[in-house]
Amino acid sequence: MMIGSGRPKVGDSAPPFEVVSSDGKPVRLGDYTGKKNVVLYFYPKDFTPVCTAEACGFRDMYDSLVSRDTEVIGVSMDSDASHKDFAQKHQVPFPLVSDPDGTLARSYGATSTLMGLMGMTKRITFVIDKQRKIAGVFDSAFRANNHLDGVRKTLAALSG
Repeated sequence: MMIGSGRPKVGDSAPPFEVVSSDGKPVRLGDYTGKKNVVLYFYPKDFTPVCTAEACGFRDMYDSLVSRDTEVIGVSMDSDASHKDFAQKHQVPFPLVSDPDGTLARSYGATSTLMGLMGMTKRITFVIDKQRKIAGVFDSAFRANNHLDGVRKTLAALSG
């Protein structure tokens, strides 16, 4: 796990956000504070092999996550239309957020110059606890399972 400058690390307060998901619903970190943990994951592009594996992995464990008072939010620079098609094709039950200018990604250190020029974010997952503290950070460009396993272990530790 590599932590770059500007990226929140374990123990930091998660940067607040207020965005709109591809289904038109508002998504605010503050709405979950005190109620639910949040898995906020940034991914490069809809319909690519690793991104699809990651989204489907979170989809397959979604019921288990919900039962642990946890919501999943996926973020990329893709359009709302792309997110809607992606969610429909892969039965993604959680919000996908379009971040076309990278504002949310920058606030979480999920950008790089090269990826930004290509219209993509880095693949980074944050587990945010109910008190809005970063409980886990997973950074692996090509291994979706590192993110999925990290989320499972972090949430197991949080639920004690």
